[in-house]
Amino acid sequence: MKISYKYIIAILIAFVMTACSTKSDEIYNLSPDAWYSLIIKDIRDRDLESADKHYTSMQSEHVASPLLETILIILAQAHMEDEEYLLANYYLDEYIKKYGDYKKTEYAEFLKMKANFDSFIRPNRNQKLMDDTTAQIQNFLYKYPNSMYRPLAETMLLKFNLATHYLDLQIADLYERTGRDISAEIYKEKINNSPYKDTNLIPPTLPWYRSIFE
Repeated sequence: MKISYKYIIAILIAFVMTACSTKSDEIYNLSPDAWYSLIIKDIRDRDLESADKHYTSMQSEHVASPLLETILIILAQAHMEDEEYLLANYYLDEYIKKYGDYKKTEYAEFLKMKANFDSFIRPNRNQKLMDDTTAQIQNFLYKYPNSMYRPLAETMLLKFNLATHYLDLQIADLYERTGRDISAEIYKEKINNSPYKDTNLIPPTLPWYRSIFE
């Protein structure tokens, strides 16, 4: 019983010390420059979770700081590089909402398209992503006909259109193999009317562990 009592006391002491340490690690009341430097350090350390938390603290303490505009774009790009595209889009939406004049909105919307494009890993999947991003790019080109990002946007649009055409070919083939002739004919007609019908597409290469399930 004596040993058990000492053991319990030791655990309680360790718990209290841990709690105190956690409390002492909390960061608050920093200047905008200090928050900015801390977030940049988090990103360099690949600790985006801390960067997100520190951004939340920074904006709550310094809601009017001009550094918030820059840090939003930096966080969006950091999450894009880390393939966290939903979070990247969140920060870009915040940027547009808070700072979105014509030029800044144009840039942020381009980055949103690029985030969706980069997230499109498997060309024969994510049909809704293809359709949504294709519409997004078309809208961007309509809104910003003289955009400096137009060549890149047009390249992304072409690749999405080719991916959609490839997907249509796969669906038509699937319907034909499974005896769904009417559905197969609908897709074949769509393919024959496509401007890409004579394009010699190279099928996407899948790793062996993916091809097993295809």
